[in-house]
Amino acid sequence: MATPQTPYEAVLHAARDVTRLDSALDAEMLGAALLGSVYAVAETDRENAVREFVAGFLTATSRRRSAAATTIRAVFAALVPDAEGAARVRPGAYAPAWAGQLGRVHLTGAWSYGDVYGDQTSYLATFAYDDAEGGPEHALVALVDHNIGITKDVFVGGPAARIVEQAREICTEDEFTWFRTEDPARMRAEVGRHLAVTDDLGELPAQGSLATDRALVGARLATLPGPALPAATADVPPLTDEVRTRLVRAFLGSPEAVRFGLDRVADGELASLHFCLGLLLDHAASFPDADPMRWSPTVAELFLLDWVHRRAVLDMDDAAMLPRVLRGWAAYAARQRGLPAAAATRTDEAVAEMVPEFARLYSTGERRSPATAAVAQLMADGVDPDDPVALDAWIEANRHRLTDDPA
Repeated sequence: MATPQTPYEAVLHAARDVTRLDSALDAEMLGAALLGSVYAVAETDRENAVREFVAGFLTATSRRRSAAATTIRAVFAALVPDAEGAARVRPGAYAPAWAGQLGRVHLTGAWSYGDVYGDQTSYLATFAYDDAEGGPEHALVALVDHNIGITKDVFVGGPAARIVEQAREICTEDEFTWFRTEDPARMRAEVGRHLAVTDDLGELPAQGSLATDRALVGARLATLPGPALPAATADVPPLTDEVRTRLVRAFLGSPEAVRFGLDRVADGELASLHFCLGLLLDHAASFPDADPMRWSPTVAELFLLDWVHRRAVLDMDDAAMLPRVLRGWAAYAARQRGLPAAAATRTDEAVAEMVPEFARLYSTGERRSPATAAVAQLMADGVDPDDPVALDAWIEANRHRLTDDPA
C-alpha cells in the first residue's frame, strides 16, 4: 500500500511542473489555485488558514532542493508574504528566469463600475511586472455586493486592456450602469473590507473564482496605496431617533408623498403610515452598508417578499398601506440620489408587480418566523402584549404551539 501523502506532499506533486510555466504570472496563478483548496475547505477565518498552511508548507519543505520545490516555495512566499518564514525564502539556483519577478508588480490603472442603484460595485485594476519577463499586464476584478455585504467574487486574468475595454463598453451601452476612474486607496479599502467578511463566511458563494484567485487578489491589493485593513470592520452607526424623524418629515413634505396620497391620510391611518415608514428605515439599517436612500428592485423584493414577513407583524391596515408607502419612499429616494427617471420607474413598476405576491404571503403567513407567528396569534386572540397577566395566561394556554413538546 502506498504511503499516504501529507497535504504538503500533495501540493509539491501538483506543482511538479511549475518550472515549465512561461511566466511569474502563470506561476502565481497556479500557486493561488493550489492555496484555493485550503481557502475553500476552511470553516472560518480563511485568510488565516491559508497563512498557516503556507507557514507549515515552508517549514516542511525547507530541505527540498529540487527546482520545482524551491520555485513553488518562492511562489507561496510572494502570494502570502506575511506567513511565518516567507521573508527568508529565495528562489533556488535552478529556478526559472522569471522567478525573480514573483510579486514584483506595479499598478497601471484603477476603475470601478456598477449599477445606478448601488446593489453591486465592481472594482477593476490593472498591473504590470517591473520586468517584462515576469509576464503580461493583467487585470484584477472584484465584485462587491452591497446587499449581502461581501466581496462576492474575484478574478485575475488578461489581457488587461481587453477586460477594461469590455467593462467600459458594457456600461456605456446600459443606462442603468456607470463606469469611472477609481482611487486605488479606496479600491483597496472597499474590496479588503468586504473580503474580510467573505473570509469568515460559513459557506462561500457557489460560483466564480473566489477561492482559486483569493490569494493572488490579496497579494495585488497589498501593492495598492493605503494602510492594511484590520480584520474587523466597523458597522455603520444606526440612525438616531432625531435623524429618523427628520427623514420622515422631509419625505411627507415631498412631491412623491403627494403623488401617492401619503400627505393627507386619514387620522385612523396615521399609525399605519408611520409604522410602515419605520419598517422601511429598519430594513435599510439591516444592511452592512446601511443607507435609507438606497432602494432598487432587488432591495424592494428583499423587503416586501421576505424581510417584512419575518420581522414584523402587520394588521390589515398596515398590509394595505405598506406597498404604497414603499413606492412613495423609493421614488423619493431615487430623486434624492439623482437616479435617472427610468431607474426610478423600473423600481416602481417592480414594486407594483410584487403586490399580489406580498398579499398572498401576508394572508398565508408562510414566511413568518416562529416569534413573529406567535405575536401575530397573540394579537389575533385579542391579548394586550402590555398586560403581563393576560400575556402569561395566553402563553400557558398556547404552550403547545410555542414548543416542540406538546406537554
